[in-house]
Amino acid sequence: MKRVKGFLETNQATIYACYLGYIVQGIINNINPILFVTYQKRLGISLEMISLLIIMNFGFQILVDLVAAKYVDRIGHRLCMVMAHVCTVLGLFAIGLLPAVLPNPVPALIIGTVLNGMGGGLLEVLVSPIVEAVPGDEKEKAMSLLHSFYCWGCVGFIALSTLLLRMLGSENWFYLPLIWAVLPFINIVAFSKVPILRLVEEDEQLPVRKLFGMKMFWLLVILMLCAGASEMGMSQWASYFAEIGLKVDKTAGDLLGPCFFCILMGIVRTYYGRSEGTMNLHKFIKGSCLLCIVSYLIAVFAPHPVLGLFGCGLCGLSIAILWPGTFSIAARSCKAGGTVLFALLALAGDIGCATGPQLVSMVSGLAPEYGLKAGLLAAIVFPLVLLVTLGVLEKEEVKV
Repeated sequence: MKRVKGFLETNQATIYACYLGYIVQGIINNINPILFVTYQKRLGISLEMISLLIIMNFGFQILVDLVAAKYVDRIGHRLCMVMAHVCTVLGLFAIGLLPAVLPNPVPALIIGTVLNGMGGGLLEVLVSPIVEAVPGDEKEKAMSLLHSFYCWGCVGFIALSTLLLRMLGSENWFYLPLIWAVLPFINIVAFSKVPILRLVEEDEQLPVRKLFGMKMFWLLVILMLCAGASEMGMSQWASYFAEIGLKVDKTAGDLLGPCFFCILMGIVRTYYGRSEGTMNLHKFIKGSCLLCIVSYLIAVFAPHPVLGLFGCGLCGLSIAILWPGTFSIAARSCKAGGTVLFALLALAGDIGCATGPQLVSMVSGLAPEYGLKAGLLAAIVFPLVLLVTLGVLEKEEVKV
């Protein structure tokens, strides 16, 4: 017990707790998507209501990002991180238990999704600056490695959940969120103990009005918005697209679609995180944008389901560096931004996370004869805008 207590007082324990925090983020962002078809078949929920769950999740992450930008430094990072994981535990329990208690399952799922969104918003705002504040060099590598744990959390969650659903039967789906609630509960204990440092002292931090007056800030906002939309436009619909659009068995579709997506995303982030810093981040992001466009085109126009699934997975590889890469550029370009900068960029990213899947759903509804393929084709706009914006940002960095 003394050894555990001693370890929890080290900076390494802080980093590990943040790793687990991003694994939790992966769970709450994927708990609904992996059950979309189950919700339809077992609970009779329409595609429109399923789309609403996506909006509620990222909508409340956006709301929390917005509030956190102003108040998180006053409340304290430790209390906010504990609150984030408490919300997640309650959210997962609500998804697992409330549909059997309430007469209508939709409000039950919305309650759980809202709680998860609140927890996810706090995690998105705080995990990156907490790691950035830990003493050490090579921050870009640390940031990319941190974000790789989101991917591995998604992979572990999707693979294990798919196998559990296979073993337990889809009628017992409600056990999944209850089982996964163990991980955020562990982190409630961890974040009540580990050391947490501030990235920038409050009196040295740039005020919001000065950030809003910087052209560089708004370019970073566009990058984050497009990064989130490019990622979630595919990942939130990958399981549904594989089963309904490509007519693939659910188990195979989940493992070869969203799971493959997250594996490739995790490999790239881990590789970049462990590299020696020799890669040019801007060129890496540009190449990733082009590959993202190609991956969407493969998923949409592939003549065979296997190639369509390959396109879904390739998208994971292509978008891997976009989110952590933008955070790294921001930390380097605006060192006095502090937690407020990370909170506002997380806000932009979460707006993108809500916008991407919603655009896919909306366009798919307007072109029902093509289904999700039409929506995924429309989502190509996000990596295109990101590519153009990065070119403008490079010119702005030269001026600075």
